[in-house]
Amino acid sequence: MQRRRIKQKKIILGLTGSFGSGKSTVAGILRSCGAEIIDADKIAHRCYRPQSNAYKKIINLFGRRIMGGDKKINRRKLAGMVFADKGLLKKLNRIVHPQVKAIISSRIRQSKKKAVVIDAPLLIEAGLQRVVDKLIVVTLDRQKQLARMKKRDALSPAEIRKRVRAQIPLQRKAVLADFIIDNSGTREETKRQVKRIWKKII
Repeated sequence: MQRRRIKQKKIILGLTGSFGSGKSTVAGILRSCGAEIIDADKIAHRCYRPQSNAYKKIINLFGRRIMGGDKKINRRKLAGMVFADKGLLKKLNRIVHPQVKAIISSRIRQSKKKAVVIDAPLLIEAGLQRVVDKLIVVTLDRQKQLARMKKRDALSPAEIRKRVRAQIPLQRKAVLADFIIDNSGTREETKRQVKRIWKKII
């Protein structure tokens, strides 16, 4: 895969996986190693705020039915719509992804850290792999993944399946990876894998 040509000393790492694969755990370990973490999900959530540039476009696309009493976008209701309709998901992504990528690019330029990690479940889907030097994919046993999603997000099995199907399959992401972290074991096992990768990169 074509990667960004390194023109400065800092290295940009892409961190991705699937819903519930444990990216946040890996990101936390990388942060403790000294990397700056850019959480793409948190940036995307800012795009749903009433004062954001994307807010009006999202309301125009989906209507006021996705708004709560406080005029904020009900992300749970919006998710239920887009994960049931790939066409709507693509339209939403066309609104949100450009703004997320612009903010990420700005954060990378401003960072003083030697290594910056873009933590993004849709990193490949959004085309962000083109701006990273190395891609790290977190994998997990499917049953453990489903159990984590059910516990963490209180989603029904049907909702979980829709969200997983909306992403590029984890096996395909792994093929594109420079490094793979198997998060099926203990936290200490995951930590050892991350440390080995960090030493190779830095």
